[in-house]
Amino acid sequence: MKRNCHECGTPLMGREDKKFCNDGCRNTFNNRMNRDCNNLMRTVHNALRRNYRILRELHDEGIPSMALEKLAQRGFDFNYLTQIVMTKSGETYRYVYDQGYVLTENYRLQLLPPEE
Repeated sequence: MKRNCHECGTPLMGREDKKFCNDGCRNTFNNRMNRDCNNLMRTVHNALRRNYRILRELHDEGIPSMALEKLAQRGFDFNYLTQIVMTKSGETYRYVYDQGYVLTENYRLQLLPPEE
């Protein structure tokens, strides 16, 4: 049975289970197959990184809270976070990695102290 490279179609020689003629074809094939997944992951990671940077800047500047509208103007996206913690008192703490915050009733984001 004649086998061909899954990427370029070159006839294959060697092992029976060989699928690609070289590493370049294997990498090209896998990159093409994973492109959609990689784009989604890149988009999510960029949003999380931007949110983290904004929260970190607020901590560094000593700003304990900010209006949600001003945060959105800075580029903060409230849809992206890494963890939600419900406290025993019923409060909802949201985290972007180690940067925590609480959304208050008066449309503000209140920073939580950084965890040591």
